[in-house]
Amino acid sequence: MSDEMLVLTSTAAAIGFFHTLIGPDHYLPFIVIARARKWSLLKTTFVTFVCGVGHVASSVLLGFAGIALGIVVTEVAAVESFRANIAAWMLITFGVLYFIWGLKRAAQTKPHKHIHGHFGGVVHDHSHIHSKDHLHPHKKGDKQVTPWILFTIFVFGPCEPLVPVLMYPAAKNSLSGVFIVAAAFGIVTIMTMCLVVLISSYGMKFIDLGRVERFNHSIAGATICISGLAINYIGI
Repeated sequence: MSDEMLVLTSTAAAIGFFHTLIGPDHYLPFIVIARARKWSLLKTTFVTFVCGVGHVASSVLLGFAGIALGIVVTEVAAVESFRANIAAWMLITFGVLYFIWGLKRAAQTKPHKHIHGHFGGVVHDHSHIHSKDHLHPHKKGDKQVTPWILFTIFVFGPCEPLVPVLMYPAAKNSLSGVFIVAAAFGIVTIMTMCLVVLISSYGMKFIDLGRVERFNHSIAGATICISGLAINYIGI
């Protein structure tokens, strides 16, 4: 590998790392959803990995298509920007809907008391939650839908810094260079996503929210919505 390619590959890896780290939308949705739905660390990491692959692969394929068709960087970047807007609004919509559903779940799981009177003047009460007896919030279909929603959103979500980095070695007519740069960026991006999610999810297991626990789904929805708003209006 030439010195030029070594610098370019290192740059792609560094961009992949920092681009992921400063973009909370890359990991916050997985952390809060995993906490709310009580996913295992293995499932959380697997879902994050699959979504990360979809996230990177969509931009790589677009970049290769642009190279093959001879499209200039600005035009491909415009497409990526459009995809970013779609992904942001998908996150916002999903977050709002999940937040509302979470509020409904929280209301249904609010503990309440029943007072019982017995012969002899004995009166007692007991607390319970109807949802534990009558609802099934974690049905198999429900468990499967959420990861697919996240995957779809992340496929639409672009890796904007990747395209110009790919185009440079392509301009030098180095197809192998394009593959190497794409691999460096993609591997580091996915590894960073998984590592941040894994460490954060593990740490969250030691946090007891007490009575606020029943609002986990609402908190997750609000967090996802805020992530989408941050992308759309702050550009992170």
